[in-house]
Order: sequence, then C-alpha cells, then structure tokens
Amino acid sequence: MKEVIRLTVVLTVVCVLAGLSLSYVSDATEEARAYQDRLELLSSLNMVLPEHDNEPDSDAVIIDDVTYYISKKDGKINGIAFATSSDKGYSGAIRVMMGITPEGEIITIKILEQKETPGLGTKITEDWFIDQYKGKSLNNARWAVKKDGGDFEQISGATISPRAVTVAVRTGLEAYEKNKQEILGGGDVVQ
Repeated sequence: MKEVIRLTVVLTVVCVLAGLSLSYVSDATEEARAYQDRLELLSSLNMVLPEHDNEPDSDAVIIDDVTYYISKKDGKINGIAFATSSDKGYSGAIRVMMGITPEGEIITIKILEQKETPGLGTKITEDWFIDQYKGKSLNNARWAVKKDGGDFEQISGATISPRAVTVAVRTGLEAYEKNKQEILGGGDVVQ
C-alpha cells in the first residue's frame, strides 16, 4: 500500500512539473509565435495584392467570419485580399487566398492549404493553373471546369481538385460582391 501511495505522489509531482513547464514555454514563446504568424500572413497578402503602402492586416474588415484585408496606395483602396475554401477537394478542404480589385476582378490567387494527391491534385499549386484565374470576375467567366462547360482547365486524372478551387474562388467572389459596400466602407478607390 505504501508503494502505491509513493508512486501516486511521484507521478503527481512529475505531472504538475511537466504542466508548469509546458505552460511557461507556451507563455514565453507566445509573442514570437504571433510575430511569425503575422509574417506568414503578410507574405501571403503581398503575393496576392497589388503594390501598397499600408499594412493590410491593420486595415481589415471582418464580415460573416471572413477577414477582408484592404490594401491602399497613396491612401486609396487598390486591392482586397481574403481567404476562401471548399471542402470538396479529393482529400479534404482546399484553402485559397484571393487578391481582387475593388471592382471584383481577380488579381491572383494562392493555394494556402491542400492535401491533394502528389503529382496529380497538387498541380493546383502550379503557376499555369493559378494564372487562369487572373483577370476573371463573376461577370466575365463561366465558373466551372471545361469538362463541366466552364472556362477553367481541369487536370487529367484529378478533376475534383480544380473543381474545388473553382468553387472556392467563385464563392469568395460572391461573398465579396454581397458585402462590397460594407467592405469598402465608402472609402476612396483607385480607378
């Protein structure tokens, strides 16, 4: 009986010390992790937004759980970036960062997250695939892959992945269009 009590006390002390250590390390690295997360976000934003002289993560609007990052040049809005996603990928969700003009035309997109099949579905991250969305808007494209009568290339053997990206991008554009006035807030827009 004494042995069980001794083991219980030792195990309890070890668990408490481990918990305190983990808590300390988490607190000590919180600022560094937040800084790295911000750098990663800014990198993604800089890839999809036009040249700007503000900090888009500071000029952000949240509507319906979507954060719209607003870029400005000389105090005028020249781009909006936001993340969108589709859960219709072959291996799960596909997250896309979009950069668009205030008028709703795509500047470019970046695949933030995907778990598609290497060598097939992962081709959605290649430049030739991403570039086909540039300059598109809700009004100047048929939002489906060519196999389904749309304007966007599918990938042979992996049509599900391009469909998911196209759905995510179209859904993002629709959400932007629905909330455009609130996002832009009546601000000055570069024409």
